[in-house]
Amino acid sequence: MGDQTAIRTYKNSTPVLGERVYIDPAAVVIGDVTLGDDSSVWPCTVIRGDMHHIRIGARTSVQDGSVLHITHAGEFNEDGWPLTVGDDVTIGHNVNLHGCTVGNRVLVGIGSIILDGAIVEDDVVIGAGTLVPPGKVLESGYMYMGSPCKKIRPLKESEKAFFTYSANNYVALKETFLDE
Repeated sequence: MGDQTAIRTYKNSTPVLGERVYIDPAAVVIGDVTLGDDSSVWPCTVIRGDMHHIRIGARTSVQDGSVLHITHAGEFNEDGWPLTVGDDVTIGHNVNLHGCTVGNRVLVGIGSIILDGAIVEDDVVIGAGTLVPPGKVLESGYMYMGSPCKKIRPLKESEKAFFTYSANNYVALKETFLDE
């Protein structure tokens, strides 16, 4: 489960880990965060559930240098924005997810930014360096790229098959780290 210093309680909320979750000792997971079975959190990642909750599904990998956070409830946003990520999601290196919803079987490319209230439906590829503006909805079955993002084209069957391949690859990799 990683070094326990990587997992921090905040205001009586301690991260909840599913079965066989790997959290690298150089990552930080704080507060009201749930990680599903077989998920992995890689070096220098910050997942901060301090003023709202973060829910991450099964077999999801959060790769090196990513930052996952929320938007608190307050006078400018009555309910705030939690962060929700589904199952079989590959979150690339240096990704920022902020108060958004990411569905199942999504590939979030390296260096992408997804902002408050954005919704990424199931089965989506987000190209490297993509900016998803606040409140934008990315439809299932498409590739998106750009800053701000644009729908590029429908996904090929081979790209759809890659979602579970990538998720299973990171499950196997984290197993080797857990066994070290």
